[in-house]
Amino acid sequence: MKDFTKASYTAIISDLHLCEAEPENKKHPLWKKYKTKEFFFDEDFSKFLLELEKESGGDPVELILNGDIFDFDSVTAIPQHPIFKISWLEKRRGLNPQQAKSVFKMNHILSFHKKWVTSLREFILRDNKVIIVIGNHDLEMHFPDVKRAFLKHLALPEEFNENLRFNDWFYISNQDTLVEHGNQYDPYCVIEDPTAPFIRRFNLIEVKVPFGNMATRYMINGMGFFNPHDDRNYLMSASEYVKFFIKYMLRAQPLLVFSWFWGSVTILIKSFINRLRPRVRDPFNVEDNYSYIAKKANATPRMVRELKELFIDPASSNPILIAKELWLDRAFLLLMGLVLIFQIFLFVETVYDISLFWTFIPMLIFGPFFMFYSKSVVSNVHDFKEPHERTLSAQGLIAGVSRIVYGHTHIALHQMIGPIEHLNSGTWSPAFLDVECTKKVGKMSFVWIKPNEEGGREAELMYFSEDQFKPH
Repeated sequence: MKDFTKASYTAIISDLHLCEAEPENKKHPLWKKYKTKEFFFDEDFSKFLLELEKESGGDPVELILNGDIFDFDSVTAIPQHPIFKISWLEKRRGLNPQQAKSVFKMNHILSFHKKWVTSLREFILRDNKVIIVIGNHDLEMHFPDVKRAFLKHLALPEEFNENLRFNDWFYISNQDTLVEHGNQYDPYCVIEDPTAPFIRRFNLIEVKVPFGNMATRYMINGMGFFNPHDDRNYLMSASEYVKFFIKYMLRAQPLLVFSWFWGSVTILIKSFINRLRPRVRDPFNVEDNYSYIAKKANATPRMVRELKELFIDPASSNPILIAKELWLDRAFLLLMGLVLIFQIFLFVETVYDISLFWTFIPMLIFGPFFMFYSKSVVSNVHDFKEPHERTLSAQGLIAGVSRIVYGHTHIALHQMIGPIEHLNSGTWSPAFLDVECTKKVGKMSFVWIKPNEEGGREAELMYFSEDQFKPH
């Protein structure tokens, strides 16, 4: 049995967002350009793993893939000969998170990343350990058959299967570092209960997808000029949206408003319905489940229960908040204003013979009030980019560690927050600030933990460039 309780060298990376390759669009070459093979980093990943072993001096390395390694939400492919029913919505925005469909997505993603799979396989065969922590974009890894599909692609000899471990949401490395994806403290991406992530939809079992993931599935997947890997691509003001539309979408996607509206309504409805759907949970296996999760995480069942109590409430419990984030509140207010003005005109028109152009007067009066309201609504997404000291301190006390590593935000960090050394491993995803994909955001960053002279371990935030490690 492989010992996962001890490690001298640990590397932590997150948010790779491995996905299918977007086919070339000759008519609109900028459509989802960030998803094209041009920005695959499989070769760099292979060199990165070799450099890890070089830096460790030949000692075994513990590699933690800390969530969002695979991006199931961005997969829009449909099998040619499906063995399951596919709805109208799935054909346009991607398959639902059901086990057989998730297996297809896993196989489809890995078919584009054979070099990545081969490199990870060889890394494990050199007797290194790999821990996969599930994040919010690879929630479908909770399905047993999806894990089996991944293992089938790795094709490890039986004796090396022990070198790979799947963790439901956190992992404690060498009793000194707590590692988790970090989405559990973001209301837009929190999984209400990672120990019971499934819900029942009639006679089907699905992963319960949070609001943030639904935004990718039902909105971003149909708006291919917005890059989902950096919030600044779609959190814009009204004037910025208009400029963006004129520059990129007027010809390619003139019905953008329609795509946005029905996508937003779909997200709002599905978020609310999923909130009400019953969870799939066996009361006779609850304690066994806690024990199993704790064992994989080098923790105790008590730690699992106490860490769960720190989760933030999901945004789906507040439909008004979701409507504001989707701009549906402004759409509703504008629509109701226009309907009211038109109704007043119809009433007045029965008494006085007036022209339809008189309706522009109340519209001009209504306009400033609408603009004032729009300006007053501020997105809360950025409020959860920085971890809170209280949460980190509580995690440290529960897990008995003084170092905590997150991913999720795509923002590489290394700082002291209260008594906790906090690091964020950043992202390897194809994040760009422009549609042309020339303004890259982030580096191939990672957290590197190694022995120090005092007999303990120290952590550094690094990035991989030109085949070598560099301080971030």
